[in-house]
Amino acid sequence: MLDILTSSLTQLHKHIQNRTVSVSEICQVFLDRIAEVDERVRAFVNIDSDAVLKRAMEIDLKLQKKDFQVDRFTGIPIALKDVIVTLGQKTTCGSKMLEGYIPPYDATVVERLKAKGAIVLGKTNCDEFAMGSSTENSAFFVTRNPWDLERVPGGSSGGSAACVAAFEAPVALGTDTGGSIRQPAAFCGIVGLKPTYGRVSRYGLVAFASSLDQIGPLTRSVEDAASTLSLLAGPDPRDSTCLELDSIDFAANLNGDISDLRIGVARDWIDSVRDPDTRKALEKAIRILEGSGLTVEDVAFPNQGLSIATYYLVATAEASANLARYDGVRFGYRSTPTTDLESMYRKTRSEGFGPEVKRRIMLGTFALSSGYYDAYYKQASKVRRLIREDFLAAFKQVDIILGPVTPTPAFKVGEKTDDPLEMYLSDVFTVSANLAGLPGLSLPTAFTERGLPVGLQLLASHFEEEKLLRAAHFLESELAVEKPSLPIG
Repeated sequence: MLDILTSSLTQLHKHIQNRTVSVSEICQVFLDRIAEVDERVRAFVNIDSDAVLKRAMEIDLKLQKKDFQVDRFTGIPIALKDVIVTLGQKTTCGSKMLEGYIPPYDATVVERLKAKGAIVLGKTNCDEFAMGSSTENSAFFVTRNPWDLERVPGGSSGGSAACVAAFEAPVALGTDTGGSIRQPAAFCGIVGLKPTYGRVSRYGLVAFASSLDQIGPLTRSVEDAASTLSLLAGPDPRDSTCLELDSIDFAANLNGDISDLRIGVARDWIDSVRDPDTRKALEKAIRILEGSGLTVEDVAFPNQGLSIATYYLVATAEASANLARYDGVRFGYRSTPTTDLESMYRKTRSEGFGPEVKRRIMLGTFALSSGYYDAYYKQASKVRRLIREDFLAAFKQVDIILGPVTPTPAFKVGEKTDDPLEMYLSDVFTVSANLAGLPGLSLPTAFTERGLPVGLQLLASHFEEEKLLRAAHFLESELAVEKPSLPIG
């Protein structure tokens, strides 16, 4: 049982390919693990065990034929963040507004997974409409960090990160609008990859901020992240922002030569980190890179200090527009009884949305309103361009940028809920990559004396995921992070 739980995607693929273990056995092991620990972790909002085992048996029947071609994802159970729509399976976005909603179609990423034989294990909890940094904003329950149940798993993809860290799934998909893959990956001690904006289709992703959102994998290794991205990436005529790019096997060159890579250190970011464990882990990684003979130099980002303010104007403005569709008329929650259309709109949105979502809708509506648009949203758009130009200038000097993911390891449940600004600052090192559309990766770097994971962030230029993953794979091997024990025991 433990062997299957801790196996990588490559190892599970070999088991299935060699017929040494059935897909039904693999799925049952993960379902048993969920039954054992998820009452405490609370990573999943929806699991259909019967459907999972039925699909597994169908694949097992196909595997009885020796000439059946086993893809890398054939029979692999995968968890999905509950903002990615699934045909015939609830997609709630962690919100009362969509409680019980069952979509009539699959997102493109789900179609691609199913086409290769992957099995949707279940939907994972998240901050409501992906708005949050701790998965405390879900309308249903709080998800816990598997390494310390008194702490948050990060957000908004906290359920996806927690289920992978707790060995409830070998891989999960999350979304990253301002760090929502990378930050929970760092808090939970796993790998989180945010692809370049436009690399992966957003068709079927319930929108938060359309110019920032991106789907990506959360895994326990860089190789697994690379394999998953290879499947997800590719053009999609249903998403006009998804670019026509050649298909790449990102896992094929992970062991390639890294001597050509120039490493930039975001020294100002690192110097601003006050947590000693985080600083220590980052400095260790830098020493490893320097000791390997790579070119390592400091790079500066003059406009980094404006990134949080810029992000929370751009993102909330787009959220205000995207969430206008939830009015109680076409689908989702509707308040009753109401006497007229206006009161129905008002009561539906007041009751259906949680406090954080309402806060962001109001901020965004204000920023877009007459008399304030130029002073806020337009100005933020200009600064966004400056942040992007900072990165473009840095990538003329270097290939990879190294810095922190978060200011601290995972904080305690309830610690920041009464201070929204303090919560927003959890994303101070991640939002700029979304504003610039860059690919970024969170890599487990160390564990603190308290047994909490620490991650580092690697960034690359647009559509340079191959370089990003190669550098991450090298560091993963050199760091050889030893986990203190299995979480949740």
